[in-house]
Amino acid sequence: MMEVMTKHYANPSSLHSGGVAAAKLIEKAREQVTNLMHTKQGKWMFTSGGTESNNLAIKGVARQYANRGKHIITSAVEHASIYEAMQQLEQEGFSITELPVNNTGHVSLDQLKQHITDETILVSIMHVNNELGSEQPIAQIGQLLKQYPKVIFHVDAVQSLGKLNIDIDNWGIDLLSGSAHKLRGPRGVGFLYMRNGIQIVPLQVGGSQEHNLRAGTENVAAVVASAKALRLAIQSLDQHYNDAAILATYLREQIQKIPELKLNGGAPQSPYIVHFSYPGMKPEVVIHMLEQRNILASTRSACSSKDDKPSRVLMAIGATRGEATGGIRISFGQEHTIADMDTLVDALHEIILSLKHLERGNTH
Repeated sequence: MMEVMTKHYANPSSLHSGGVAAAKLIEKAREQVTNLMHTKQGKWMFTSGGTESNNLAIKGVARQYANRGKHIITSAVEHASIYEAMQQLEQEGFSITELPVNNTGHVSLDQLKQHITDETILVSIMHVNNELGSEQPIAQIGQLLKQYPKVIFHVDAVQSLGKLNIDIDNWGIDLLSGSAHKLRGPRGVGFLYMRNGIQIVPLQVGGSQEHNLRAGTENVAAVVASAKALRLAIQSLDQHYNDAAILATYLREQIQKIPELKLNGGAPQSPYIVHFSYPGMKPEVVIHMLEQRNILASTRSACSSKDDKPSRVLMAIGATRGEATGGIRISFGQEHTIADMDTLVDALHEIILSLKHLERGNTH
């Protein structure tokens, strides 16, 4: 990024040679992403992150195709960037159906089919849940939606792009969102794939950047770095997946042996996330005590971690209020080992022992 910042600082929309060179870097990054994802039937845009990609896809499609119908289907466990965008669209007169999930956080294909009507214009289902790690049947949903050519299929793949195999073309995905920082790339840059023939209304105007769909001067260095991050992630995708699966299986086995904790989620799910609840205990207490031991964990997605309400996702899978307010998420990186899992489990034993006297009696 430093090299691009120093050698190619020019505005890529400028007509002078510096601008042309910067613009070429963006197009080269776009070509790299297209080749890495094998998507010859569509185009990629660079955004400010997964949240913008989700908002642009959902609101853009809804407003573009409102004359076809005003019904949208999503799930009850989507990221806040989907959930709150849907709430805005509801205020604009759209009808939103939230598919329920089972106790592992998965939607039902039969229920999805039952809710599709002649008014349905969009189905938006996340690939991997950001709290539970639950992996939705995206390929099967895409196959089902091929029977409904007027319905556009959007997938929030922020937790899976570069981590799980995704076949965008064959799975029938029309729009797909991703984020570079989930791949060890820079923060503040995201991906949005859009199949040829789909049209969306831009969220912001004032320039012709990114196919006239995202006005504003591009962050060239971040865009170039995001493409590199995706390339490095995909080159090692299988190895990293297998390594993470070993860690996740081991950690889940160890947590199941701790009676005070309750594992959440279930197969099929991403191996990069393990989620459990400590019913009756405020999760931030556990998080801070883990941090004192140099272990960084989360209560839920970072975007919602300051929200002290029960987790909407955990409530959707039927968790008690105590379980839904006591959720803790463990995410894995390439540097983690089995020894790290042992360190975490030992720390949890110590923390639970020291907090036993603070456990709240009512967990319902």
